[in-house]
Amino acid sequence: MPAAAPDEATADEVASDEVPSSGASAAGETFKHVVDRSHKGEAMPDKPFKTLDGKPASLKQIAGGKPMLVNLWATWCAPCIAELPALDKLAASAGAKGVGVIAVSQDLEAKGVPAFWSARKLTTLKTWLDPENALGFHYGTGTLPTTILYDAQGKEVARIVGALEWGGAEGQALVKEIGG
Repeated sequence: MPAAAPDEATADEVASDEVPSSGASAAGETFKHVVDRSHKGEAMPDKPFKTLDGKPASLKQIAGGKPMLVNLWATWCAPCIAELPALDKLAASAGAKGVGVIAVSQDLEAKGVPAFWSARKLTTLKTWLDPENALGFHYGTGTLPTTILYDAQGKEVARIVGALEWGGAEGQALVKEIGG
C-alpha cells in the first residue's frame, strides 16, 4: 500500500462517518471490487428486514416483479459511504427505467442509521434496516459493500463484492444487464 500524503487519511485512519480523501491511493483502495457470477440464477431470498420506522419488509415485496439492485452497506464502512452518492444518482436514473435500487444497512445498532442517512442528503436512494444481518448471512458475504443485481423474475444476475463506481462504464453495463 502506498504511503498517504501528509494531509490524506489512510483506510485505517478513516472514522466511521468519513470518506477517504480523493487522492489516488484513497480512491484506488475505496473502489476495489470483484464481480461474482457464481450465484447466477438463484432466487431472491425471502429474508425479513425492516423499514426505517420498524415495519417488516422483504426484497420480493419491494421489487414487485421489477429488476432490482440491492446494496448491503454500513455506517462504519468507508467504501460503502464513498459509494452511496453514486447509488443515489443511479436510483434516479435506473428508477426512471423501472429498475429499483435500494440500500440495506447491516449495522447492528440500527438506531443511528436514520440520522446518518439524512445527514448525507441522499434524495432518491432509500435505505432499510437489517440489524440481524439476515441478508448478509444469506449472501455469505464478509465484505461490505456487497451489491446483488436481480432481473425482473427475481433471479440473481451478478454480485459485486466491494465498492464500484456505479456512474462508470462497468457499473452502467451491469445495470443494463438487468434492464436499466
